Amino acid sequence: MTAKGNSNARNASRIDFEVIRIDLPREAIYRRLGYRRDATRISPQQTAEIEGYMEEAQSLISLKGTVLRLPVNEISLSRVVLGEKVIFESRHLARFLDRCREVALMGATAGPEIMAVIAEDAAGRNVTRAVVLDATASEMTDAALDWMLSFLRPSLRRENKMFLPRRYSAGYGDFLLENQRTIYHLLQLDRFGVTLTESCLLVPEKSVTALTGILDAAS
Repeated sequence: MTAKGNSNARNASRIDFEVIRIDLPREAIYRRLGYRRDATRISPQQTAEIEGYMEEAQSLISLKGTVLRLPVNEISLSRVVLGEKVIFESRHLARFLDRCREVALMGATAGPEIMAVIAEDAAGRNVTRAVVLDATASEMTDAALDWMLSFLRPSLRRENKMFLPRRYSAGYGDFLLENQRTIYHLLQLDRFGVTLTESCLLVPEKSVTALTGILDAAS
């Protein structure tokens, strides 16, 4: 893991993770593939094939990410104001961040290489492998967000603060997907080769953003 921190905006701090190495989240990948430990039976040969594809996916994934902390300056019934001028209109988000004094915005990407291979396989080269690679990339990118928060928890505890136990993403509830534009630009995800489409989708596809609140530990 390679991390760099900076503070280039008033009352904001960012830490970048240029290399994130995590173990394969096997159980989560199997769940995404539709396997259930107590209900699905697969042969040793099938298991070996799936495990092999998971490891191939891991070798093609280059996880990078960033976390940006911003102060909460206002929370009303339907609006959250972060920093000096970041405004999110959302009743659900305002309720989610109740009592929080800061917000952690985060983003992660698996990189373009894995998506190129998935596209080739899905076109007919090996559809089964494409499905496993896709599931692995999705779960590893999501796990990268949890990994970054885990990395930051010890320093947060030293500040007598804590993260909320859940994350919240644009497109959920009344927190419209259009807010992805603001999050994308705040995190400067273009530095990691991530672009944003007109419909607010991240490219490469296995790229994600989310936010969570930061509470005083005594709250």
